[in-house]
Amino acid sequence: MSTSRIPLNIVIFLSILIALPSYRFLALEMEIAFQGMNYHIEQRLLAFMLHISAAPVALLIGGFQFIPGLRMRFPAIHRIMGRIYVLAVLIGGISGLVLAFGNENGDLTRLGFGLLSTGWLICTALATHHAIARRIGEHRKWMIRSFALTFAGVTLRLYLSIFFATGFEYSEAVIYLAWICWVPNLLFAQWWLRRYSSQS
Repeated sequence: MSTSRIPLNIVIFLSILIALPSYRFLALEMEIAFQGMNYHIEQRLLAFMLHISAAPVALLIGGFQFIPGLRMRFPAIHRIMGRIYVLAVLIGGISGLVLAFGNENGDLTRLGFGLLSTGWLICTALATHHAIARRIGEHRKWMIRSFALTFAGVTLRLYLSIFFATGFEYSEAVIYLAWICWVPNLLFAQWWLRRYSSQS
């Protein structure tokens, strides 16, 4: 399956642009690096640290896995990066569930982020299962779905900037962000897969 028609270079650029600053906590105090996240930092520090450390790794690696030249010329590197990606999703997804259930912004917010983490884990597990079984076509389909959910890290921040520009506080915007950061991504991925299938 080819993703050449998708502006993959833009996807990778945005992924890097969002993922790298996530490690600002290495230079700043946690409360300064992640303002508005004090309740997670105070009550679920381990889960929060695991999530902000692992999820950006999946975001950094994921886009590169769709480059055809990398897969074809350097299959060993593709496999190694794939294993790192799966491990990052496993850590990021489980810690994300902990953070989702501990979210203090209402049941709808908890449900939205909880479904995101659950779907992320399931799609990645199925992609891994098909890779091990050498069903490469199915593997790529589930990887597209998995990375669509990984890319929620980018879309969340893009939408958040719009909310901030229109006068929303994070606590007001998060109930919407918990859903719009990932549902459109997954719908687009499914549309893309159907479009590909109808042309093959």
